[in-house]
Amino acid sequence: MSGSDVVFDFARAERIGLDEAVFCAGKSVAQIVTILEQARARGAGLLLTRLSAEKLAALPALLGGDIDYCDLSLTGFFGPLRPVTSTGQVVIVAAGTSDAPVAREAARALRHAGVEATLITDVGVAGLWRLMDRIEEIRRHPIVIAVAGMDAALASVLGGLVPGVLIGVPTSVGYGATEGGRTALNAMLTSCAQGMTVCNIDNGFGAANAALRILHTMSALKINPA
Repeated sequence: MSGSDVVFDFARAERIGLDEAVFCAGKSVAQIVTILEQARARGAGLLLTRLSAEKLAALPALLGGDIDYCDLSLTGFFGPLRPVTSTGQVVIVAAGTSDAPVAREAARALRHAGVEATLITDVGVAGLWRLMDRIEEIRRHPIVIAVAGMDAALASVLGGLVPGVLIGVPTSVGYGATEGGRTALNAMLTSCAQGMTVCNIDNGFGAANAALRILHTMSALKINPA
């Protein structure tokens, strides 16, 4: 595949308020280069997701050098970055340190859109005191993203404790019976904590965009969560 295969949707934000991101997994270096060159010509900023260190290193220096790269989340910011216009609205709560890459992907996707999220990690329910030490801080945010693998119990516990929007992100973290995140996904889908929205396995980017849609709706309706 070559760069000529690329038709990037630069007008997506005008239609739905959400930018198209560059999902780099499965794209060739040539295709990524084409997108970056098109963005540079337009003066557009881009979010790159699932960008491996190997593909980053293979990019031309003039392009790769302009990427703000996070090796934990495999995300990159290319070109101009929006200033922060929203803080204190979204909190991302990760059960374990191993869930941090997905949580960080969500945080970076939000930041690219101008939303500074609060990130809280390693508060899984195996040590419930860790969560309870932070619960009042978590409750102050109108949108909570819960990131958890294994049995994903964190999401259900939060569902019974927080009053705002709850978005669950199952991760592929865990031993054999977790089946690459399917156990966590099913646990969130069958949670007795009503009203939780559930994203796909390891999809921190999707959770961030769900939060952005909610924030945009709140803004359009002039809803003040405080």
